[in-house]
Amino acid sequence: MPVPAALAKNLALPVIGAPMFIVSTPALVIAQCKAGIIGAFPALNARPAEKLDEWLTTIEAALGDGQAAAYAVNLIVHPTNERLEADLAACVAHRVPLVITSLGKPSAIVAAVHGYGGLVFHDVTNVRHAEKALEAGVDGLILVAAGAGGHGGTSSPFALVAEVRRFYEGPLALAGALTQGRQILAAQALGADFAYLGTRFIATQEANASADYKQAILAARSDDIVYTPYFTGVPGNYLKSSIVRAGLDPERLPSGHGPKLEFTRATEGAKAWRDIWGAGQGVGAIDDIPSAAVLIARLKDEFQQARTSLCGR
Repeated sequence: MPVPAALAKNLALPVIGAPMFIVSTPALVIAQCKAGIIGAFPALNARPAEKLDEWLTTIEAALGDGQAAAYAVNLIVHPTNERLEADLAACVAHRVPLVITSLGKPSAIVAAVHGYGGLVFHDVTNVRHAEKALEAGVDGLILVAAGAGGHGGTSSPFALVAEVRRFYEGPLALAGALTQGRQILAAQALGADFAYLGTRFIATQEANASADYKQAILAARSDDIVYTPYFTGVPGNYLKSSIVRAGLDPERLPSGHGPKLEFTRATEGAKAWRDIWGAGQGVGAIDDIPSAAVLIARLKDEFQQARTSLCGR
């Protein structure tokens, strides 16, 4: 299915920059959109809640010349998100082009966003969740396959895309260890419309990540990624070095979710949201910290070279 016109406008590369907790802020989103990919950030990154309106105003002003790609805001739909109603109201007021929903049933979000003509894509890690999201009326799916940073699934992208494409022809984004232009082309070959890149953008100049976090990305390889539900209650991928740094043994983490007090005591004051760093298995292909614009230009060149090479075989 063709990419929706609202998202295809000024798109130089079929990529959505994944919204990352703490890391994604207006600086990164603006740089991504100006370089020709869809930039996104989690609404919860704007703290306090009143700051979300300021962030949206800043992004809209920076992208107001009509030359940039669309931007997106991620809303966590889980019942524990006390800000959801207020954050959704801000998105509606600003007519955010694309809302990305996660961890819950997005029906109410879909109704509100469709009310002004916006689009909703939903994160899913398996076929059952994909079916439920489509029943809720979403406009697209983000398939979070094995190897994706943060909250990721365990299904092979080959299996997940193939199964979803058996019953769904609409827009698909694929996440899971994608860091290079040739992998963006591979995502399209599998049947996705967009590649969903997160971890690669942590190691950029605009990313709101500490210098230690960025260097840990550069130093890591795929076997330095730990998959566990311990830190949030939802299985996710994290840098082993950050777990060790917090005072925990990554080989002996409890199998369930660690209550906040238990985690704080076990780590002598570390905070999971701040000190445990999410990252995907694609870290082994990351070895520099360029600006977002330089990185996207490189990805575009790699994408074109891969396409030319394949066509020439």
